[in-house]
Amino acid sequence: MKKIVMTGGGTAGHVTPNIALLPSLREAGYEISYIGSYEGIEKRLIEEQNIPYYGIASGKLRRYFDPKNFTDPFKVVKGLGQAVSLLRKIKPDIVFSKGGFVSVPVVLAAKICHIPAIIHESDITPGLANKIAIPGATKVCCNFPETLKYLPKEKAVFTGSPIRQELLSGNADAALSFCKLPAKSKPVLLIIGGSTGSKVINTIVRASLPSLLKNYLVIHLCGKNNLDTSYDGTAGYVQLEYAGKELADLFALSDIVISRAGANAIFELLALRKPNILIPLSAAASRGDQILNANSFQNSGYSYVLEEEKLSMETLQTAIAEVDAKKNTYISAMEHSQSQDSIRTICNLIETVAKKN
Repeated sequence: MKKIVMTGGGTAGHVTPNIALLPSLREAGYEISYIGSYEGIEKRLIEEQNIPYYGIASGKLRRYFDPKNFTDPFKVVKGLGQAVSLLRKIKPDIVFSKGGFVSVPVVLAAKICHIPAIIHESDITPGLANKIAIPGATKVCCNFPETLKYLPKEKAVFTGSPIRQELLSGNADAALSFCKLPAKSKPVLLIIGGSTGSKVINTIVRASLPSLLKNYLVIHLCGKNNLDTSYDGTAGYVQLEYAGKELADLFALSDIVISRAGANAIFELLALRKPNILIPLSAAASRGDQILNANSFQNSGYSYVLEEEKLSMETLQTAIAEVDAKKNTYISAMEHSQSQDSIRTICNLIETVAKKN
């Protein structure tokens, strides 16, 4: 049987595209294993898929001063040794990496073990982890055509983002039941602040509820430990820490989605043709990748972008009103997007590269 080791972690965005590939890889006859960190979000998400999971030491390489910069390189070296041992034990035909710092020792270990590795880069410009791993990769997939110029020409492949197919078949009635809403009496706003939530988005959304609830039902995914019990019982407002399999149903119920601009999230919105408002993580709190992602989607007519620095009750309500008024224009633009059959493209690439090994 053909074998593949998948890796990636740190955030849900480094895991869910791997999950999207699983059905096609299984259908193609691959025995799948996963290497991630000991206790990262990827551990729970992958174990739910009934896939063998192996944890290794993982250290983050930062661009800024932090005392951990003196100790984390030793974790990376330890993780590299562990990854080499695991690959020699599993003997995969190929490694597929979705990025995140836990993936660096796995891709480097694949090179040491002479196992081909394919990397997938989500954002327009490669992150630090993938920049380190690219020399050890056989091919580098990307979501945006703009990314090709940042990658080695002989390795770069424009594939788009693999989307979990179950997201495309959600049930709005199931979402109503899950949210304990009696009926869809108004259009639905779905707010997604990322797997860890966003304090600034949560604060503005809750402050805006008296106005928003006049015209909308509001479903708010506020992130782990970010529930505010003082809003319990507010008619038309539902707050959840996180949505797993229910997310497809929530998407089906929603009319407008307000989201961060992580690459996987925005490509899901594109696939679903959901009018959306993107609030990218600020450059002060990131390397600016979400800003580039959001601007690309805005320039294509897929999204309305509201900068975090300009986020207020007034600007949020203005954005919602404009997207609501022009929602058919946004939907039309998304319907005419040159979207890729990403899952098939990536799985064909995996098959081709593995056969050459």
